[in-house]
Amino acid sequence: MRPQHLPLVACCVVMVIGLPASRAADAPSAPILPQLKRVADWQLSHASVQSPADGWVMGAFYAGLSALASTPGGEAYQASCAAIGEANQWKLGVRPYHADDMCVGMMYLESYRRDKNPKALAAMLERCDTLLAHPSTATLDFNVKVNPGRLDRWSWCDALFMAPPGFARLSAITGKREYLDAAVKGWWETTDFLYDRTEHLYARDSSYFTKRESNGRKIFWGRGNGWVIAGLARLLQYMPADYPDRARFEALYREMALRLKDLQAPDGFWRSSLLDPKAYPAKESSGTGLICFGLAWGVDHGILDKKTFQPSIDAAWAALTSCVEPDGRFVHVQPIGAAPNTFDPESTVPYGVGAFLLAGTELIASGRP
Repeated sequence: MRPQHLPLVACCVVMVIGLPASRAADAPSAPILPQLKRVADWQLSHASVQSPADGWVMGAFYAGLSALASTPGGEAYQASCAAIGEANQWKLGVRPYHADDMCVGMMYLESYRRDKNPKALAAMLERCDTLLAHPSTATLDFNVKVNPGRLDRWSWCDALFMAPPGFARLSAITGKREYLDAAVKGWWETTDFLYDRTEHLYARDSSYFTKRESNGRKIFWGRGNGWVIAGLARLLQYMPADYPDRARFEALYREMALRLKDLQAPDGFWRSSLLDPKAYPAKESSGTGLICFGLAWGVDHGILDKKTFQPSIDAAWAALTSCVEPDGRFVHVQPIGAAPNTFDPESTVPYGVGAFLLAGTELIASGRP
């Protein structure tokens, strides 16, 4: 019997240095669920106080853990999610307008869906009602000198994973369309500002509009675009088929997915710089996990063509499984940042684990053993 998980009060960005270079990861064709459990168990057993338990780093991990808890064979993790919620007192982060401080709410909403515990619903209801009643008046310009309230809007591309899916999930739970409408409005405002209509990729924020990589190309961050396509999948998951803007979202999804497919490296990874991979050749697993999930969800739900995208998904999953150490550590995760960077290949961060769990559970949902 698997040991009972203890509540996770907080967990840090863990840097594992000096591990052997060789991997003993499962083969890509090996059953997925045992791999997910091993990685989830490792993360649940490594707690610290450096990353808030209600912050986005852990919230992204909880998104994957919650997906695992909803997967046949992973139901034991429902108790882990409930224990984390109780330890957090079902609270969100303290910044009312900041997208990052809503990320943990997605796990709360999934717990509410299963257990109908009103405490799991209360914080997201209060936060979303507040934002609808008192929307921010800041612009999306990321220059703090001219726009000190820039973080009160979804002014950076990561925010599209952190907040809109929570609004959409709350709309599905309550039946109130205004939550979904708010997510859609905010999504298109950010997209109109950050999405490059030529490159079919998102700038991380407006400070990158004029910056260039060493090869002269624009800077498009791998994990940043991973956050977007994963957020797009999670938003569409709770958008009714007859919602007026759904076709527009699906068109964006297909356009971005095709671009990302073409930017995948032969080894299955997406590098931290999508347009200058030679400048940042390190394998990067968190962006790869998010993109793998985004593509797999699209194929599984008939939005993306399976023949076109399945080879890319399979290559990405093979790359991801190569990042699992024998004890369950998930490595090659770029640390917290906002742009392409070099990093220790043995680094592991909870949001990378969340991305791996999202990708794996979606593959199971599509019929992979």
